[in-house]
Amino acid sequence: MVHVTDVFHPAQFTALGRLTGLVLSPDGSHLVAVRQEPDAKGGRYTSALWSIDPEGDREPARLTWSDKGESQPAFRPDGALLFVSARPDRGAGRPAGDGDGEDDEPVLWELPAFGEARVVAGTPGGVSAPLVARDSGTVLVRGARLPGSPNADADRRARRDRADRRLSHILHDGFPIRLWDHELGDVWPRLFAIEGDEPRDLTTGCRQELVDTTVSVSADGSVAALRTRSRQRDGRLGRGVALLEVKSGTLRALTAEDGYGYSAPALSPDGMQVAAIREDHGEYDTPMTYALVVLATDAGPGAAAIEVPLGDVYPTELAWSGDGATLIVSGDLHGRGAVLAVTAGTWAVRTLADDASYSSLCVDHTGQSVYALRSTVGRPPHPVRLSGDGTLVELPAPDPAPALPGTLTDVWVTAPDGQQVRGWLAVPHGASAADPAPVQVWIHGGPFGSTNAWSWRWCPWVAVARGYAVLMPDPALSTGYGPGWIARAWPHRAALVWSDIESLLDDVLTRPELDADRTACLGGSFGGYMTNWVAGHTDRFGAIVTHAGLWALDQQHTTTDAAEWKSGLFGTPADHPDWYAENSPHNFVERISTPMLVIHGNRDYRVPISEALRLWWDLASRFDGEPDALPHRFLQFTDENHWILSPGNAQTWYQTVLDFVDLPVRG
Repeated sequence: MVHVTDVFHPAQFTALGRLTGLVLSPDGSHLVAVRQEPDAKGGRYTSALWSIDPEGDREPARLTWSDKGESQPAFRPDGALLFVSARPDRGAGRPAGDGDGEDDEPVLWELPAFGEARVVAGTPGGVSAPLVARDSGTVLVRGARLPGSPNADADRRARRDRADRRLSHILHDGFPIRLWDHELGDVWPRLFAIEGDEPRDLTTGCRQELVDTTVSVSADGSVAALRTRSRQRDGRLGRGVALLEVKSGTLRALTAEDGYGYSAPALSPDGMQVAAIREDHGEYDTPMTYALVVLATDAGPGAAAIEVPLGDVYPTELAWSGDGATLIVSGDLHGRGAVLAVTAGTWAVRTLADDASYSSLCVDHTGQSVYALRSTVGRPPHPVRLSGDGTLVELPAPDPAPALPGTLTDVWVTAPDGQQVRGWLAVPHGASAADPAPVQVWIHGGPFGSTNAWSWRWCPWVAVARGYAVLMPDPALSTGYGPGWIARAWPHRAALVWSDIESLLDDVLTRPELDADRTACLGGSFGGYMTNWVAGHTDRFGAIVTHAGLWALDQQHTTTDAAEWKSGLFGTPADHPDWYAENSPHNFVERISTPMLVIHGNRDYRVPISEALRLWWDLASRFDGEPDALPHRFLQFTDENHWILSPGNAQTWYQTVLDFVDLPVRG
């Protein structure tokens, strides 16, 4: 049984438009979405801004057009729309560069309610993430300065000099030196206030404190809450919350170096409280924990925080209502997601929705309407409105939901330790006992994540359209099932995770419409680590695909950009020899007999390409047949990182994965 649904053919699927963000005007009358699609050459995705009717009566309308694209919208109090773009038609608001590359830098634009867009401001290196204070209209943007550059002119000259002389050195003075796909230390992140023609640097004393920061601002624009990073002894990092006085540029720590890491700080409109997600990253014998906490901004570092109980919800996004009376929380829950409303003061929690994954939260002034992008495994993100009573209204979207080539079922099974394990099973239309579908098992990354939403990078429906059933487990370490679910396999014990996955697989393979003799196992990141480990522990699969997978843990834990976390958690092989012996996939290479497709991006610093290079050598050097008969393949992307992001490369990824699996699984 082989049938292809056109929209899920790799070429068509990677060309589909997709929504990636949502923003609401202060008065709640305008909703703007960010939509991506491939550029004219198909070489990269570009974004445009679309107007979405908050009432759901009018069809969406495109607002911006340019080859460079527009993104990161934010509303001013008067309804004018700010956005970031490197579009060349800069007009009188900003002179063109002189060929030094500055013409390609993203700058801040404004689209008024009536009239043409104009440039507001820019700074060498570009700006990003505009943030507007609801009442005062104060505008903050992120940017960067070269070390030693006291102002924009000096920074511009230094950048031009580096470009002209092709200088590429970075003199590091501590850890870390990388993040995901880029180097650290060549520029220092900054936060700027847009005041007149020249942005004002609010964080002149910062070096790497604002790496990977998130920012929230009070309604009057007087104070901002920032996620900050600090270097500590032994190469460790602290991740806390700090308050920035916008007028003076004074930065004050709100959290102490207490062993916790904080993320997603959300400042209440009155500037008196900060909600944040707090994590204890754990140690070898102590599992990770997480909580939603609220901190008083007039308290000193280390002051007790209010902890808001969320049950099994794993929080991922926070947003206050305009009046500050309600905190809206979204996160993972039981293979789906949830939106919670938390009443300020009493901190009582009620559920608005628990049927899907919700992101890009936008809350009106009273908290009675929440706008978000709703997503499920079977439907891409689309705009919706949630009322205070939980009523859901779908809003017209620029793109219709694609017709699925199969059915989606929620599956549960009892694992050997008695725990209930869940997953999703997608089965192609037409699969039957007479014509059973081959099966692919997809293991999600993280491992702290969940298969609970649509994925453009790992979309099961592309495989389903090819005739495969796809099983997507949420094994131990997945989020949305409470802290105990993470503790079950702590610290990252592959055998227990695999036990959960195999229990689900064995159960679904009893279905007559599935072919138990034709199976494959695929995974990326932590999922790639698991497929590497599985390859050395079973020969039940016809093919294995490992994308950005960890192979030799003693090597990966000290070469990843997150070495301080990995080495702090797992220690060295001398510290925990039994753990490394049992859990590092490279120890079992001699047992591998299944054809493997290794996929990796050269610019992946989270799982460095050295993992794939060592795995590839271990596979190739141990194959004793003729070189042309090697059953393994290595798909290398020289300009991609931990994810495959360009349309052309994504199409190649899907096509190569499906073709590779087809050969041994379907002959």
